[in-house]
Amino acid sequence: MKFRIPQSKKLAQWAWLGGLLLVVLVAGFTWQRWFPATQSWVGRTVAVFRSGGPESEHGGESAVADPHAGHDHSGHAHAGHDEASSLELSAQAIRNIGLSDETIQPIRLETYRKSITVPAVVVERPGRSRVQVATPMTGVITHVHAVQGEAIEPGALLFQVRLTHEDLVQAQTEFVQTLGEWDVEKREIARLQDVTRSGAVAGKVLLEREYAKDKLEAALSAQRESLRLHGLSDKQVEQIASERRLLRELQIYAPSVDNHPEEELRLSMNPIQAAAYTHNRQAAQPADGLPAVAGPLILQELAVHKGQSVSAGETLCILAEYDELFIEGLAFEQDIDQLRRASQNDWTVDAVFDQPNDKKQIVAGLRIVYLDNRVDPDSRTLNFYVRLTNQVTKDQRADGNRYIEWRYLPGQRLQLRVPVEEWPQQIVLPVEAVAREGAEFFVFQQNGNHFDRIPVHVKYRDQYSAVIDNDGSLFPGDVVAMRGAHQMQMALKNKAGGGVDPHAGHNH
Repeated sequence: MKFRIPQSKKLAQWAWLGGLLLVVLVAGFTWQRWFPATQSWVGRTVAVFRSGGPESEHGGESAVADPHAGHDHSGHAHAGHDEASSLELSAQAIRNIGLSDETIQPIRLETYRKSITVPAVVVERPGRSRVQVATPMTGVITHVHAVQGEAIEPGALLFQVRLTHEDLVQAQTEFVQTLGEWDVEKREIARLQDVTRSGAVAGKVLLEREYAKDKLEAALSAQRESLRLHGLSDKQVEQIASERRLLRELQIYAPSVDNHPEEELRLSMNPIQAAAYTHNRQAAQPADGLPAVAGPLILQELAVHKGQSVSAGETLCILAEYDELFIEGLAFEQDIDQLRRASQNDWTVDAVFDQPNDKKQIVAGLRIVYLDNRVDPDSRTLNFYVRLTNQVTKDQRADGNRYIEWRYLPGQRLQLRVPVEEWPQQIVLPVEAVAREGAEFFVFQQNGNHFDRIPVHVKYRDQYSAVIDNDGSLFPGDVVAMRGAHQMQMALKNKAGGGVDPHAGHNH
């Protein structure tokens, strides 16, 4: 015999399950509102029992007693708040202190790295940031296609030089003359081959002509090498050979920092692509064989002008690439061992730049590239280098030229925070989150629309952060004010002192 469950009982079961599911969904979506306060309340309750508070002095009987018994709540703005250590701030006061969603955050355990601070300066990367452009041949500057301070892409035309190098002219003349003689010998050999087959001319004559052609080819090979030694590329030499024209003008292009092909020097017959003074120029395109780089080159120093005579090897301009720089740190002699430990453990360092109004810009997560292998005998410091990726703050065009401003510049002064010791699983707060009153330190925890002052033990403090002892005063998940603690402490003191009647002395 089967028993059937009444329909009304089934409906009640489904209604109960649906209600439970709805409660779980609402709790899941709103956990950020109730979970931190609940966790904080549980933590404080546990701390009271651990410390043998007043509730535990009566053998546990008071643990279930009315928590409000014996307390006068008249004048309390909110149940559960101690007015002597609780502060309610207006919306204007919160903004005046600088509190917001970003500066009112729950506590999280993290690894704290004890650091030392050393002076530093932004420097160029040796052999990488500066590119010196020189003329390989003697001549006269006929055109300057770039202006000082301009941003230039690799492969853009910089200078045109009319060559006056006597040795080069002589070497080219002999090369073209030998090419002509070689052409004559080839034509004569071709004619003699037909005549020799008919028997009209002895084969000895043809053999002598072939020997003469071989000698000319050997001379051509030597002359090609001579032209290469003068600074011409294989492509330029072949162009001279094919067109039988001397190189009269040299075109010098902006080189690439990572790649230096011979096409940086070109014959004047090639198409000209100037770095400046071109119609509707959006960006200089790299020359053939010159790959584009991440950041443009800045014409930092222009050393010549149109009409100037230059000698072989003379500097024409200096280009600078600032998309990546070094920070040169100056570690004191007593900090060398700690610095080596940080480098060996691959700990990242922070760069601290001074800003107006005593503000700081912190660039975190930088890597130590290398440590110098000598101590400066005068300053007794050890130099070490940190890689710094630069950023473009302004990119504009004026008068057909492109100008770029970088955020970080060589010579800029700063400080480096180098970690020397790690403390895992710590409560780390900004130093602005902790207020000091004599021997006491306080943190302000959010509790509803109030901020409760919580006494804490500060294990360690530097000029940026404070490490709070995880002794039960605060728990991970407690929402605290990350700044403005000193202002809130002063507001509590003023409230305890009664303040001055704002209407005193006024007749209404």
